[in-house]
Amino acid sequence: MNVPAPRSRAAGLATAVATEQDVFALRRRAKFIAQAVGLDNRDQVRLATALSELGRDLLRPAPMTVTFDVLREPAALRASLRWRDDRTPSDESLASVTRLLPQTSYESALRARVRGAAASHGVGGRIDIVCPLPASAPVPDMDQVAALLEADAPASAIDDLRAQTRDLMAALEEAHAQRDELERLNEELTETNAGVMALYAELTVEHKDVVQRYGEEHELALTLQRSFLPTSLPDSPGVELAFRYLPSTTTAEIGGDFYEALHTPHGLLLAVGDVAGHSMQAAMVMGQLRHALRAYAAQGHPPHTLLEHLDHLMGLHQPGWTTSLCIALIEPGNTRIRIANAGHLPPLLLPPDGPPRFLREHGPLLGIGLPQPPAVSHTVEPGSRLLMITDGLIENRDSDLYARLDLLAATAATGPEEPEALCTKLTEAFAGDPDDDIIIFTARIRPPV
Repeated sequence: MNVPAPRSRAAGLATAVATEQDVFALRRRAKFIAQAVGLDNRDQVRLATALSELGRDLLRPAPMTVTFDVLREPAALRASLRWRDDRTPSDESLASVTRLLPQTSYESALRARVRGAAASHGVGGRIDIVCPLPASAPVPDMDQVAALLEADAPASAIDDLRAQTRDLMAALEEAHAQRDELERLNEELTETNAGVMALYAELTVEHKDVVQRYGEEHELALTLQRSFLPTSLPDSPGVELAFRYLPSTTTAEIGGDFYEALHTPHGLLLAVGDVAGHSMQAAMVMGQLRHALRAYAAQGHPPHTLLEHLDHLMGLHQPGWTTSLCIALIEPGNTRIRIANAGHLPPLLLPPDGPPRFLREHGPLLGIGLPQPPAVSHTVEPGSRLLMITDGLIENRDSDLYARLDLLAATAATGPEEPEALCTKLTEAFAGDPDDDIIIFTARIRPPV
């Protein structure tokens, strides 16, 4: 889609994006500017979420520039992302953003050269997102918006996460309220005016519109949930990592499954957890726990102390919620791992020679205020694989859990050695149409080179 050039335009607001913290700041800036120019709350959240999704997808150490300006005829806010290296947006991110904001266009450097509009370089690209302004709103002065933006204090990553959660909860509550109101009207009209077919047809059209809007809000929820999870896995000598995250195909709500991998003073920490329930609140608790885990781990606490700190945090700020969480700490040298498990499914250790075995020691769930036992240390043979999952991969109503765990162990033992291929094998063997969210996290551990 070609966007017409503006007849007149105030000075654009530009920002560089090269780190994950820049993405947080970009989301906040986008929402602030969208509000300042008169977009309603729904479009504010959509624009902020779209730029957050693209920012994370295109994130590289080399900066990408995001510029905001106002088109005069017709009046619209335009956000332009530009870069000069070989990065390209993923099909998934671009499709997700286009569903939220249809006036989104992507142009690679090659396409720009074909129409004679690009520089001489062979790499780079741009994405334009256009949000029409309300007809009743005056066309804003971008210099005034810039002045307001400079006066606005920057937010921390935690503050921005909470703001994202509030935005999404408000949007979902609005969609739920609209759906419930329409269902109430439908029942009343059917009971009292069964013969008035014209009114019934009109209500049916309105109902379809609300269902479509609810689907859009769910897409927004899934997009934001992905922003709670890590953008990439860390590089660690001798350790290969891979993961799969598959949302449920049968529930309209989003869940609280999460994973983490990060370097700590005591080694490489891997974690998989599952907040009980499917709701925006569950996703919010998940996001807070993940950020708290990173903060506590950076302080050098041992695994069981991390669990106790998180349990205390939940008791203070999320009473009544429970979470399972398994932590595996790969010690320097990659010959031993320490396992601290708060009520989660046991991790599976697959030695290169010998049968697989579940590391079954565990403590109580987080959120109930009980002490956690010290982590248990295990020897790791070179070439061993470690598998951590959430229960959506193996639990179903028709099978015994322990039988499913045994089947998982047998399938993984005969599966590929390479972590990415093993994730694919387990997804094909168990995922199907999941009733619950699924996380598969695998590691192959060898001596560091």
